[in-house]
Amino acid sequence: MAAKFGTSGLRGLVGDLTDGTAAAHARAFGRHLLQSGLATAGAPVYLGRDLRASSPEIARQCASALIAEGLEPVECGVLPTPALALHAMTRGAAALMITGSHIPDDRNGVKFYRPDGEIDKHDEAEIARLAPDLAAEPLAGPAALRDESAIAAKAFIARYRGFVPGAAFRGLRIGLYEHSSAASDILAAILEEAGAEVLRLGRSETFIPVDTEAVSEETRRLAAGWVGAHRLDGLVSADGDGDRPLVVDETGAVIRGDALGLIVARHLGADAVVTPVTSNSGIEGRCTAEVLRTRVGSPFVIAGMEEALSRGRRRVIGFEANGGVLTGNPIAAGTAQLAALPTRDSVLPILCAFAAARAAGESLSAHVAGLGLPVAASDRIEKFPTATSQALVANLSTDQAARDRFFAPIGRPQSVDLTDGLRVTLADGGIVHLRPSGNAPEMRIYSEAANEDLARDLIARTARRVRDVSGDYPG
Repeated sequence: MAAKFGTSGLRGLVGDLTDGTAAAHARAFGRHLLQSGLATAGAPVYLGRDLRASSPEIARQCASALIAEGLEPVECGVLPTPALALHAMTRGAAALMITGSHIPDDRNGVKFYRPDGEIDKHDEAEIARLAPDLAAEPLAGPAALRDESAIAAKAFIARYRGFVPGAAFRGLRIGLYEHSSAASDILAAILEEAGAEVLRLGRSETFIPVDTEAVSEETRRLAAGWVGAHRLDGLVSADGDGDRPLVVDETGAVIRGDALGLIVARHLGADAVVTPVTSNSGIEGRCTAEVLRTRVGSPFVIAGMEEALSRGRRRVIGFEANGGVLTGNPIAAGTAQLAALPTRDSVLPILCAFAAARAAGESLSAHVAGLGLPVAASDRIEKFPTATSQALVANLSTDQAARDRFFAPIGRPQSVDLTDGLRVTLADGGIVHLRPSGNAPEMRIYSEAANEDLARDLIARTARRVRDVSGDYPG
């Protein structure tokens, strides 16, 4: 089976999923639920999907697989992953989301949810163990499924009703870059209920892989152009399955996801923050909460949140550098009572960004500047073989001489963090972080420096260096 678990669910080329692999993993998930007592025979499993061309077929195959295990797949249609998760968790049921998130359309994936939230690494191991023996078993096509699409969408909109008191966003002109995100309709409804004027822009009938962490220059130019042309107070969007936000300020600049996460933590008065090592190094000094660093991936963030909860923390916020925010406790805000949602959500950071700026009487750009975070940047080398990136990072992590040679044109390594990939602090204070993507054949590169130009220059020089030496690491 070529498709594998990455940082967030099963991922692979479309052909490596539709060949029965996705169905085998869905069936393995169902069997695991039954064997572990997380579900009983006939229990519902809620099924959602994004707008990729391959998602309906993968969803159909997964529905057949669940039926074969004696479970009832329930149709939830196209909706954001956090909306599906909330709908299922509210009913004490499991869920499957067919999505490749932000990766290209020739790839797809499946995200798995137990009745209490995202599966963990133990669950992944059990599903991966069971799946190969189920791959060859024939499946009957599913009958018409019970459909709760409208119910799930309405419940997620209702979740945020009253979060922003009154019509606090009245007077705000907010652009919504729709592209092919499963979150577009719901985002528009939530923002309009809060009083904002929403300009819906750039809807696409074909899938566009918008990455909210390594935002492409094309997306940056498009967003900045709309902000200027329409005199917007900001522009928002989300990735393919709507669990990662994109927020652009009134100057046309993209706000980094970790800055959004910090805004959420401060706005909601978090007493514990859990975030990967790739998030901005200045977070610890910019909030009063305890900060716990983890590896990249929501399972690791959730594990850190559970640790904080076990120590009695009452407002636990998790977030990743991509901007997706998780909540560990029920949280009251405005007149809304937010149930805990320990899975990435794009709506909460979008609402908090505008609400916090409005409460301070500031523009988005001024509010972010007031955080005083070090300047950070991130990018990726696309279509870079996973085996090559893993071999390179492994060698540079263990061989100091090789590491010194690699970084010689960039700067002198002073310290190294191997929590997830290779994070190097240079003698001049700059930071470079190399991490093979867990979702696609890409090398992720993160940086921090004294200003934006230096941060981006660090990324560019590191990317050139990676390409220059990649032939020595075929993997």
